[in-house]
Formats: sequence, C-alpha cells, structure tokens
Amino acid sequence: MTPAELSRTVLRATRHAVDAGELSVAVPEKVGVERPRPGGRGDYATNVALQIARAAGRTPRQVAEAVAPRLAAEAGIAGVDITGPGFLNITLAEPPAEALVRDVLARGRCYGHVHPDTGQLAQIHAPHEVRAVVVADAARRILRSQGALVRVTCDAAPDPRWVDILGVRVDAYGIPPQPLPTLRPVPAPADPLPLGRDAARWALLHPAAHDHPRITPAAPVPPSDDAGRRHPRPTPGHDDVAEHLAQRESNPLFRVRYAHARCRALTRNAAALGFDAHPGDVQGQAQSDDVQGHAQAGAPNPHRLLAALADHPPVLAAAAHHRAPDRLARHLVVTADALLAYQHAVLPRGDEKPSATHRARLALAEAAGAVLAGGLSLLGISAPENL
Repeated sequence: MTPAELSRTVLRATRHAVDAGELSVAVPEKVGVERPRPGGRGDYATNVALQIARAAGRTPRQVAEAVAPRLAAEAGIAGVDITGPGFLNITLAEPPAEALVRDVLARGRCYGHVHPDTGQLAQIHAPHEVRAVVVADAARRILRSQGALVRVTCDAAPDPRWVDILGVRVDAYGIPPQPLPTLRPVPAPADPLPLGRDAARWALLHPAAHDHPRITPAAPVPPSDDAGRRHPRPTPGHDDVAEHLAQRESNPLFRVRYAHARCRALTRNAAALGFDAHPGDVQGQAQSDDVQGHAQAGAPNPHRLLAALADHPPVLAAAAHHRAPDRLARHLVVTADALLAYQHAVLPRGDEKPSATHRARLALAEAAGAVLAGGLSLLGISAPENL
C-alpha cells in the first residue's frame, strides 16, 4: 500500500465513523500520512484526529478512538495504535518496502496514475513559442495521468517541425476571445530542434518555468582543406558536444536514461544467471537489525531508492496541480541517482549464489526502472533498453 492509498484508506475509515454517527464533522478532502516521529510506532502515522477534533466538538483522542477500529478493519492494515494526544500509528499487513515494490511492479509505467478518470476538465493555453508549447504538451500528459481531461490551445498553429520533431500536440489554435489559463515559461534562448526530440524536450522541461533553459549547440563539422580533407577535430572538451547530448555524469538526462538502461541490463544478466525478480527483504540477514536504515560499512542501503519510489505518486500529483513538468524531471534525476548508487548490490558477486535477497533487490531495481520509463514517457522522452 502506497502512502497515497493509505491516505485514502484513512479518509474512508473516517467517513465510516461519521456515517455510523460516532462523529459529526465534515470529512476533509485530504489527510497526510508520514513516517512515525520519535515515540511513535508502526509503519505510518496520521494526525487526522487532531485535524478534525475541533470541528467535531471532541478531543483529538476521542476522535482517534472512533476512527481507529474502523481503520484497523481495512484491508492491508495489520494494526492501529493511538499515541500522544491522538496520533493514529498504522502497521501495514506486510513490510512497507515489499508492499511498495510489489505495487510498483503491478502497475508498471502507470504507477502513480489515477484510474478511473476523475471527470476534472483542464484547459491549458500557450503563446506561440517553442518552450511554452512543449511545457503545455508535457503538462497535458501529466494531467491526463491524474485522471483529468485536458485541452491544449495555442495563439497560433504550432510550427510543423515542433510537431514532427518534438512530438507536441495542440487541440486548437487562435487568440481566445476570453482570457484562458496560460503557461508562460521563460522562452528558449535558441532553437532546440537540432538537439533532437529527447534532448530538446529535456532542455526545455527540466528547468523550472521561471529559469532560463540552456540550449548549447553541438560542435560544428570540421572544415575541409582545398583537397577535400577534413582537419582533425580537436580533443573533445566541455563545450565540444551539446550539453544535453553528452554521455557523461554531469548530464542529468544521460543519468536518467542510463539508469533505465542499467535496470534492463540487470534483468538480462539475472536471467543469464538463472533467477528473476521477486519482491521481498532487500537487506538480507546482514542488515535485519538495522531498523534505522544505517547500513553497515560497504553494505547496500535501499532506503534512498525506496523513498524515491514512494515519492513518485505525490510528485506526479504536484506536477499536475502546478502544471510543472520540471518537478517530475527533477524527481527522475533523484530516482536515477539512487538506482545508480544501488545497482552494484543487485547481482551476486564472485562465487556467491543467487538468493532470495538478490531476487528482492532485482525487483526493487525493476520497480525503479518502471518509474523512470513511465516518467520519461510523460515528458515525451524515450527510455532506451541499451545505452
């Protein structure tokens, strides 16, 4: 059960308590769940009782006592404890890390998407400028993933090259008779089309709307002499290759796409060794007592990657709400960096035999790969099998 699903479960239990007449209060639209603070217990905690106590005319603890048994009866909940003034501490029916990985693998690239459609209608208008149109297109994709029906319009028909090369889609164009919600990111300082679809879209989407995108040109073709011979290209330096095309660690797009390719390679290599992915304990016996996540020296620490996976649904929701694809792009960089730091723990080393722990670690890596592939798709960027 993901944090978003658990939040909905808490709201449902609260609504049941209201329907049963145990509470008289309007159920909030949203409620937060988080890791328990010092003194708490279980896998997650929520302050919903404190949030609605005053409106209910009850103490927070009385509200918690009304909600707790109904929450404990929900599927996937092993137990609920009340701590402090009225915090509900929730223990899930299976380890949260295993449940998270299982959920991501079950949903694949659609992890974090909202189904069925919510019925929300969203209108996005963009000026006739390449970055604005690309941002609007990505915002449309992200909003659609959150169950909204979206219509994108533009001041004028988009340049056919924007459609052919960058893959943008505009539903209608023309100056609207009435003002519409309009995206106005800082314009692109140069033509991004020579970068190609993937690099151009990333260059325009990764910076926040108020930041200036960097569009660096590729190195020019070396001139030829009178005999038609090319002069040798200088030794490559920092500026010899377009920034977003360079295959180096300083390029965040490369890291994201490389991390996805590494995930696919791990799956192929595991198959060659005779094992596949299965969610489970990713830490193994060596770290079973490491409840705080402080890994032993040299031992793999999965918590950074697990946190990135758990954050993916709320990141998508925030990116949709704010029409901000850059939030998703930056989150993909965080996920990729966490996977690249963890990848070396996935496969057996030397004479080590594949174990249940290796299968669980492969499942975690494949879950990260699904998040990367799904996120890149929402940005309109390809996720390579090999790189």
